Amino acid sequence: MLLSMTGFGKATAESENKKITAEIKSLNSKQMDLTVRLPHVFRDSEADIRADITRALIRGKADIVVSVESAQGASDVSLNVAALAQYKDLISNAAAALGIPEPADWYSVLLRFPDIMHADAADSVTDEETATLRRAVADAVEQLTAHRRAEGIRLEEFFRTRIANIAALLDEVPRYEGERLSRIRARIEDGLAKISVAEYDKGRLEQEMIFYIEKLDISEEKQRLTQHLRYFIETLELPEPGQGKKLGFIAQEMGREINTLGSKSNHAEMQIIVVKMKDELEQIKEQVLNVL
Repeated sequence: MLLSMTGFGKATAESENKKITAEIKSLNSKQMDLTVRLPHVFRDSEADIRADITRALIRGKADIVVSVESAQGASDVSLNVAALAQYKDLISNAAAALGIPEPADWYSVLLRFPDIMHADAADSVTDEETATLRRAVADAVEQLTAHRRAEGIRLEEFFRTRIANIAALLDEVPRYEGERLSRIRARIEDGLAKISVAEYDKGRLEQEMIFYIEKLDISEEKQRLTQHLRYFIETLELPEPGQGKKLGFIAQEMGREINTLGSKSNHAEMQIIVVKMKDELEQIKEQVLNVL
């Protein structure tokens, strides 16, 4: 089962007095990179929240934002009436001392002063509110995981198609192998024939040609690439998530074999096949970065 590292989750939970909303999103990353934004009142819960999310997500760059509002919809913000009264007295006294009129619109003037708005935020939270926070975060993470799983299914289908394409291209290679070796041998013999004064031991030449052609043999590369393709699919089918790094390593090994096929091919049609294989493999490498 594959899980993507990309996803989004949002959940809301309510206590008697608070409605807590958690939003979490994640992208790919080599390690766990978590940013937590909690209201100040819940700062003591950050360590537990981090531990819960890290345990669930394992790897990826994740951001979670938690917001809190009154469960009844009432605002926790009020006007600081005492401060308003003090500022009004100061302005009235200043107007009398300076001989100028008082403001016609007191509200527009008074509301510009600092400390006019008062937030009734508590310095502590109840156990029920802390449990509500944990529940909201857990539900958001569960939604994120479901999103990751759905994206993982899409990725698995994508990888199977790319691997099948590479396997089909590899099956085309034998069509050109006999012709390729015949062309190489003929090219060497034609080159020697053009050197009219050259004298050489034909037995030794035959040995050298055999040695040279053996160096161009691609049987091992084909066999190893076939094994890598099979191992990639077997890794996709592992029941537990977390195959991303292993799939990346297998893709690297596939690339080595494909590159060697290209360097040994000495044949136009085989070079085209190798280029097509590389295109499929690059798509795999790009998407495997998103796998958990």
